[in-house]
Amino acid sequence: MLQSNTLQKKLTLLPKRILFLIVTISAIGMLLMYDASVGSISATLKKQLLYFILFLPVMFLFALVDIKFLFNVSYYIYAVSLALLIVGSFFGYKAMGAVRWMDIGIFRFQPSELMKIGVVLAFARYFHSIGSDKTNKLRSLIIPIMLGAIPLVIILKQPDLGTAIVIGIISAVMFFLAGVNISKFFVAIASFAVSAPFVWSHLHDYQKKRILIFFDPERDPLGAGYNIIQSKIAIGSGGLFGKGRLESTQSKLDFLPEHQTDFIFPLFAEKFGFLGSMILLLLYFILMLEVCYVGTNCKSFFGKLTVFGLISIFTTHIFINLGMVMGLMPVVGIPLPLISYGGSALGTTMIAFGIIINIDLNNQTRIAHNRLGYLS
Repeated sequence: MLQSNTLQKKLTLLPKRILFLIVTISAIGMLLMYDASVGSISATLKKQLLYFILFLPVMFLFALVDIKFLFNVSYYIYAVSLALLIVGSFFGYKAMGAVRWMDIGIFRFQPSELMKIGVVLAFARYFHSIGSDKTNKLRSLIIPIMLGAIPLVIILKQPDLGTAIVIGIISAVMFFLAGVNISKFFVAIASFAVSAPFVWSHLHDYQKKRILIFFDPERDPLGAGYNIIQSKIAIGSGGLFGKGRLESTQSKLDFLPEHQTDFIFPLFAEKFGFLGSMILLLLYFILMLEVCYVGTNCKSFFGKLTVFGLISIFTTHIFINLGMVMGLMPVVGIPLPLISYGGSALGTTMIAFGIIINIDLNNQTRIAHNRLGYLS
């Protein structure tokens, strides 16, 4: 338990800029949900506000726990996430042709979201524990390869191509940050290229269709290509300054599907135009810079890997979501962080920032460990 004076000191040192940006971006998302309901407080907005209120203290809990405790439970978080992922894959709630949700009463939880954090923490602890001198030994890479590959395969089987791609990117980032030789990445890329036909043959028909539609949306304008066509129309119709709040036709007339979840950015672009979109992206960019500053100033290798690994989740989501809605990437169902509706995604993001804040508060702590890998 935290002593009262220690707790008070940590509260005064909380990174105010990071907290301000989290609240501001989340508020923008809720404003969009309000506007999407034509100026009414919809059930979606109420739920998103409830999720934010629910996960805000969870974020602070992760921010204020002892960093030694966080290091010691890293593998357990991974194991629990993996167990929930397996249970959810077999006994979870089925929606949109995939079994990837667990109904916990308050909301339907997606274990694969928590798995992203579990993968980062497990990688960070493992590479911190083995030391830099063993990072490039082949036998030392077997365990981290399995740490990334096992959840990736399970998520692909659900099926959830988008989250599997994110897990793959996170794993690659963690290997790179840990100092794995670049030549091994070329071997991995070559292996993936050779196995591409096998992977393609095991994709579901709708996943293949999404990839083909990416190259030519007009081949099925009223089916698989409809979302991306309407998304481009919404973004383009916003112009320089946007149509203004409550004036967007694409969402008001229901031309734009999923405009409160995966396709919420086109809704924003239609309302606030190019300049508004640039301001939103600037807020994201400043938040990422603040987090990178935390990672750069951290004294422990575990802290550095964790911070940069967690912000890579955040960055990957933004990159894929924006590429998806602008037709630059296939539609794979990745939400826009802190903006899109959804309890699982918001909760995972808040937990991730809680851990980042924890490492910021303990950035001068050098993490030592005994031969078992636990903090002394």
